[in-house]
Amino acid sequence: MKTIFRNTALIIFGATILYACGNEKSKSTPQPEPVQKVQPVASSGKYKKGDQVPNETVCMVNNAYMGKKQIEVPHDGKIYYGCCEMCVEKIPNDKSVREAIDPFNGKKVDKATAYIVMISDEGEVAYFENEENYKQFLAQNS
Repeated sequence: MKTIFRNTALIIFGATILYACGNEKSKSTPQPEPVQKVQPVASSGKYKKGDQVPNETVCMVNNAYMGKKQIEVPHDGKIYYGCCEMCVEKIPNDKSVREAIDPFNGKKVDKATAYIVMISDEGEVAYFENEENYKQFLAQNS
């Protein structure tokens, strides 16, 4: 049952990413294709589930490791990353995409300064306040 739920969640996650960034169209004039197609990296070879990933390789709107540097989005003296123009527009205008909840202590963390870990082989990530919180989270959940 757990596997069915996880697989269903991953399918919904993937469809949401493809819809959100792949179908972004301007109402006034046609826009060029996004700089990059939104597809999280499924087992990159370089990083695997449980590894810290560089912030610049994560789409912080879709919470997905993308395998290469994303588009920089400066905001309030910090750098966030997005995978497409929709994400670039959303980051400065939606505080909720700049924050996450640390799974260890339940505190809000700023994604720009978070310790980011890949939590699935499909590229899903989680944000921790620091490496120590991640280690304590692992110890608590093993």
